[in-house]
Amino acid sequence: MYPVATLAADPVISPIGVPVGELIIAVVGFGLLFFVLRKLAWPMFEKAYSARTAAIEGGIAQAAEAQTEAAAALAEYQRQLAGAREEAGKIREDARAQAQSIRDDMLAAAHAETERIAAAGRAQLDAQRAQIVAELRGDLGRVSVELASKVVGESLEDEARQRRTVERFLAELEN
Repeated sequence: MYPVATLAADPVISPIGVPVGELIIAVVGFGLLFFVLRKLAWPMFEKAYSARTAAIEGGIAQAAEAQTEAAAALAEYQRQLAGAREEAGKIREDARAQAQSIRDDMLAAAHAETERIAAAGRAQLDAQRAQIVAELRGDLGRVSVELASKVVGESLEDEARQRRTVERFLAELEN
């Protein structure tokens, strides 16, 4: 062990191997630093941490709200898209019906025009036939009168006599 005289001149050493004076200065300095940090820095850290937490939570809330709005907007878009598809289907059906109606009208008009042309042609043919028949009757009557005059030997120039003779001849031909 150490002699007593040497111990009084030597500084006192703590059980951890550090001189007690330095240990006291270190503890007082640490306490003072802890007190200053606790009063000044710690509230700022807490305030920054609270602001950061609030910002993160606000961001999460805003993201959730934006997601809800996006889902609502998507649902609205899908509803509008379905409405547009339904309207497009109605428009297509209306267009088909209108096209069919136009086609039917055009066919009816074409049929009516065909019938009109055919009726006009038939009327013209009937008129021409009547004219030809009248001309043939006249020619046939004249030729008949001439032949009858030659056969009978007398003149059939009398108009009434000619007409009767022609009528009788034509009636015999038709029978």
